[in-house]
Amino acid sequence: MNNELVPIQIIENKIYLIRGQRVMLDNDLAELYGVETKRLNEAVKRNIERFPAEFMFQLTAEEWNILRSQFATLNKVIRKYKPYVFTEYGVLMLSNILNSKKAIAVSIQIIKVFTKIRELALTNKEVIQRLDELERKLISHARDNNADIEELFKQIGYLHDITKPKQIGFNIND
Repeated sequence: MNNELVPIQIIENKIYLIRGQRVMLDNDLAELYGVETKRLNEAVKRNIERFPAEFMFQLTAEEWNILRSQFATLNKVIRKYKPYVFTEYGVLMLSNILNSKKAIAVSIQIIKVFTKIRELALTNKEVIQRLDELERKLISHARDNNADIEELFKQIGYLHDITKPKQIGFNIND
């Protein structure tokens, strides 16, 4: 039996790529921590000096509308104010200000997921670089054995496609 507070898949599904950063919404974090979103944001405002821009930022109206349009579950979220989002560092800081055992345990799980995502992105980048290098070497040899090389390029292209890093969420600035 798995002793995790929150299944890893649930955390992974709550991480979005916004402004080039992996972030989590305040209401998702509040749900995971077992507190109201309003209370989470109040705690942040009381400790705002702990949350510089690289830890937390508020979505613009356009970003919030795009996010909601891409995820049906977010359309059900009715908010008076635009949400705040927290980076990996912001999540870590939240565990310090909420200071409950559950908040600390859930924050540790979230940080592990952020780390796993970063490691997967680096691994995929290395594989793609090696495939690109191999392709460049084979191009120089293609003049000699055209038919065999064409089949090899097809296979390399297939490998390249299946090892591309998968973007989690979306990047509004793209």
